[in-house]
Amino acid sequence: MFNVKEIELKVGDKDVSISTGKLAKQTSAAVEVRCGDTVLLVTVTASDEPREGIDFFPLMVDFEEKLYSVGRIPGSYNRREGRASDKAVLTSRLIDRPVRPLFKEGYRNDVHISILTLSVDENVPPDTIAMLGAGFALELAGLPYDGPFGAVRVALDENGEFIINPSEEEQIASDLDIVVAGTADSIMMVEAGAQFVDDMKVVDAIAFGHEAIKQQIIKIEEFAKLVGVEHLDFSSPEPNAQLVEIIESTTREDLEASMVDATKAKRREFVSAAKEKAKAKIDELGEESELATYLAENPNAFSEQMKKFEKKLLRKKIKETKVRADGRDPTQVRPITVEAGRLPRVHGDGLFTRGDTQVMSIASLATERMSRGLDGLDSETEKYYMHNYNFPAWSVGEVRPNRGPGRREIGHGALGERAIMAALPDRAGFAYAIRVVSEILESAGSTSMGATCASSLALFDAGVPMKSAVAGVAMGLIQEGDETIVLTDIHELEDFLGDMDFKVAGNEEGISALQMDIKIKGISMETIRKAIAQAKDGRLHILGKMNEVISEPRATLKGNAPRIISTTVPQDKIGAVIGPGGKNIKWIIEETGAEVNIDDDGVVNIYFTEDGAGELAKEYVEISAYGLKNGEVYEGEVAKILEGVGVIVEMIAGTSGLVHISQIAQERVEDIEKHLSIGDTVKVRVLGTDPRGRTSLSIKEVDNPSPEGTYDENGKKKSAGGGRDRRDNNRRDNRRDKKEEATTA
Repeated sequence: MFNVKEIELKVGDKDVSISTGKLAKQTSAAVEVRCGDTVLLVTVTASDEPREGIDFFPLMVDFEEKLYSVGRIPGSYNRREGRASDKAVLTSRLIDRPVRPLFKEGYRNDVHISILTLSVDENVPPDTIAMLGAGFALELAGLPYDGPFGAVRVALDENGEFIINPSEEEQIASDLDIVVAGTADSIMMVEAGAQFVDDMKVVDAIAFGHEAIKQQIIKIEEFAKLVGVEHLDFSSPEPNAQLVEIIESTTREDLEASMVDATKAKRREFVSAAKEKAKAKIDELGEESELATYLAENPNAFSEQMKKFEKKLLRKKIKETKVRADGRDPTQVRPITVEAGRLPRVHGDGLFTRGDTQVMSIASLATERMSRGLDGLDSETEKYYMHNYNFPAWSVGEVRPNRGPGRREIGHGALGERAIMAALPDRAGFAYAIRVVSEILESAGSTSMGATCASSLALFDAGVPMKSAVAGVAMGLIQEGDETIVLTDIHELEDFLGDMDFKVAGNEEGISALQMDIKIKGISMETIRKAIAQAKDGRLHILGKMNEVISEPRATLKGNAPRIISTTVPQDKIGAVIGPGGKNIKWIIEETGAEVNIDDDGVVNIYFTEDGAGELAKEYVEISAYGLKNGEVYEGEVAKILEGVGVIVEMIAGTSGLVHISQIAQERVEDIEKHLSIGDTVKVRVLGTDPRGRTSLSIKEVDNPSPEGTYDENGKKKSAGGGRDRRDNNRRDNRRDKKEEATTA
């Protein structure tokens, strides 16, 4: 019934098993991947016929997180998986980015790569194992694809040595987390987060990962031979010679003019004029011409050929003159303008403009309660720093409805988030949830790095005690034959027509985030080394421009940002602070207007916006934990009247004391209700604890304290004065105590 084939390989210190022939046999290819207790089903399915009327390769990648794989039921209302999590989207993008450039140009069949998480072991994170599985499955599918490719994660161990595919615990502890994908001779994709690791150390990590990938490629090719894979015969379609001749003869002048120090708007005018001239020449041939028939059958042929010719001219110009379309040399950064603190009511904002790219980032601070809950496969359950990236159509002069963030927005937001996280203060000293929203106002290349710079400005303006500023720059590549030209700070034309988009973010010390995408069949380690070194120069230049405007975080938070006061109570007192059913803590929050969060270790964070609210809430918390302090004055409410005895005054929920009738006023009190009513707010001074363990309070000694009114260390009341008056007072107090005992009994 089954024709199972299996192969084993070593990835780092882990054994990986790949098998096919048993599961999902109606797909183009399916492999089951096992590593430790992580089990994934990776399938590749391709349509039989190409999709008509499109000018792109219709590849879909879905990494499907199934919570049953970690023994959990989803927390959603209907208890089933819903929209893919950000982590799943990012993993899907990790697979898509190295795969897409490897397919033959002109291939238009739908291809779907699906990864199903059947079982997940925390010691074996599934993302790079899924990438490896996709490398095997694509090779077995026999599609027109210049693979195979492999992938690994590289981290640093406790001794600073590189390790391959670390456990989740090792990954969290490492200062470097980098995913590398590639073929046997080239790097295809890099994604990294780091704690400002030295630039060349990151390069060494990429090289280390590539060596491990080469071993994977050997095993993939060996497995393909074992299975007996037959590759689909596919040749890229030849362009129509007449169309090529018309486009190159009629558009050259305008396209070349569009690449001579022109603004984005001016370039559009030149390109539009070039298209109109070419279409007019085609129309002269008539509707019955062979070219008209060809274009009717291939509606995307004209735009594809225009793009190819524009790409050819741009590359030729840069290669021959070393001058880019906007007049810069290869290492030059576009003009930069920086602003911070423009918006009066937000907690922090930054406006970063670089050439025709403009990003405004706004920072908001909130209590830890506003952190984002996560329901994924790994151990992370909350996110305290959130970065949202919004890319409206109007930022590029287009009309299109806003349908919420897509995969690109989620990916760019995550990159900017990762770049900043290395610079954030430790939560122990700054226990806030932080959200930064980056609004793309103009786009002309490298908005994700613009968002990183603007986010850093906004956080500085908000007074977040960042370890340093963070800047980012996108590097491009023009590779023609043996000549390679690396471009600093690419604009939209170089992004669209170039060979690489290599984003590098960090500070003066090193890299905090890195992402490399390419459009060719891979690049060498030599090119990567050159690009990262050149990116450092660009990054330092941008940091210098940012520091001219705001060089360190503001000393204080803005007026409407929540302040924070922290205190610590013993763990066995946490229950007393919270109170039965949360009564105490609810009372404190309602009474002060502050928000109080208590961690399991006894750390209490109090957030407030009104002056005095935080100190008052802190005082109430400490009263709940430790009780009232002798000699201190508190404000409370009369909760109960004990006729002839005194009144019970409640300071905070669960904390109260007795004001003896003799302590209500300076004069003798016979009728308590003539002086006090239930609900009255009064100030009281704590006298101590009476022999019965009750807190004794005084109203009359608030302004005129006297030590004679307190109890001694043996719980006996100290006398005031002597002789008959003192004895009479003692007798009167004894009678009242007895009456109180009878009443309370």
